[in-house]
Amino acid sequence: MDGPWIRSLRGAKSPVDPHRPNGWFNEQEPDTEGAVKEVSAILLTNRECSFNCLMCDLWKHTTAEKVPAGAIPAQIEYALDRLKPASYLKLFNSGSFFDPGAIPLEDYPGIASLSSGFDTVLVESHTRFTGKNCLEFSKMLKGQLQVAIGLETVHPKVLPLLNKGMTLEGFKRSVDFLRSNMISTRAFILLRPPFLNEAEAVEWACRSIDFAFSCGVEVCSVIPVRSGNGALDRLALEGYFGEPSIYSLEQVLDYGLGLKKGLVLADLWDLERFSTCEHCFGSRKERLTQVNLTQKPVKPLSCNCGVSLIKN
Repeated sequence: MDGPWIRSLRGAKSPVDPHRPNGWFNEQEPDTEGAVKEVSAILLTNRECSFNCLMCDLWKHTTAEKVPAGAIPAQIEYALDRLKPASYLKLFNSGSFFDPGAIPLEDYPGIASLSSGFDTVLVESHTRFTGKNCLEFSKMLKGQLQVAIGLETVHPKVLPLLNKGMTLEGFKRSVDFLRSNMISTRAFILLRPPFLNEAEAVEWACRSIDFAFSCGVEVCSVIPVRSGNGALDRLALEGYFGEPSIYSLEQVLDYGLGLKKGLVLADLWDLERFSTCEHCFGSRKERLTQVNLTQKPVKPLSCNCGVSLIKN
């Protein structure tokens, strides 16, 4: 599952403007003190990530070359002018924020200035780039920096097949480094990456949450894996991949919540695709939303669809 094979199965990219963000939206998220915070999230238009991960579809809205200096601050300013006030800013750039081939270093001061009104600024990064550039950017911010790292899975055979170029040891070193420099961390965890069946998907997502918290991560975000990037569609045809169910997402979220070791959040984007029952989907989505925001148990749902992996 190398880069050339993964790229060979892709479709066409969507046209993008390097001076306009790919998207922006407001959402809500709890903080570690239990308060619900308003969040501004911006999907920055940026150069394609060089790692070509097996499960990634972010390449669809990326540029072929590094964006020019000044483009990223212009995108952020454009989005903030259209977003409601918030205390938490998320900047997603379809790769690693601290990769100098992605975000120009000379843009750091401008980005920091635009972020000055936020208590927390979240960016994403591969473990390979959580070094000097990360510290320099952190020093420029008035608020707290949080770095999100894709842990994905701790499954010893599946992680190498994702073409991520990362090890569990490298993840732990990065978290240790960030924590030693007063930078908080978040882990992205995949629910049902390729090569796992539904039961294995739940087990290994829970194990991945365990590992992330043992490293000192403060937030775990559980992301159901979606088809549509070419490579996963091929693997699905060959019987190596299937999208997870909403019931599995409920189970993993409830497990993580029960640990009481940090925030555990379920990614609810395009959630309906993981449901097989139109009668209980709305209630399940509402329940997941409530658990996300309150970080408190909510009674599991029962439905005539008869499918539930949640354990009381």
